[in-house]
Amino acid sequence: MPQERLIRKYSNRRLYDTGASRHVTLEDLRALIVAGEKIKVVDDKSGDDLTRSVLLQIIAEQEQFGSPVLNTELLEMIIRFYGRPMQAMLSGYLEQAFTAMLRQQQTIQNEMTKALQSPFASFAELARKNMEAWEQMQAATREAFGGRAADATGAADATGAAGAAGAAGPADQTDSKQGK
Repeated sequence: MPQERLIRKYSNRRLYDTGASRHVTLEDLRALIVAGEKIKVVDDKSGDDLTRSVLLQIIAEQEQFGSPVLNTELLEMIIRFYGRPMQAMLSGYLEQAFTAMLRQQQTIQNEMTKALQSPFASFAELARKNMEAWEQMQAATREAFGGRAADATGAADATGAAGAAGAAGPADQTDSKQGK
């Protein structure tokens, strides 16, 4: 897990990245976060942790001037959860949902990278999986019908022999009737 990058917020509202030794904007912080960096924003004088409020500022700017993620209905639903017993549950649920979505996104990106590096590798893997599934289906079919097929084959041989004897009799009778 990456170490937190310390950002100091001065009384004039300027943000200073102590790791890069330069002043930064909210957009710079957003870019760091998108790149996977963790940040911690502290008030320069008091040392208070301001990370949450700065992250909310970044989200507010994105919602207002960028591409919004939270539509009005969703924002209203979130507001309705505040102060209710389910508030903590919503927070946990949203965190799990976003974590799962990020994992899926990473998996898809990895698969796309593999596909671009070797375009036929994904087809070969798909073919391999299909063959495994086919073999499993055939094995299951053999198991399901294998015992019955052996019993049925033995019974069919016995019935076939008796049927052959019985079949010859009536055929002979038919031929003898036609001859008369």
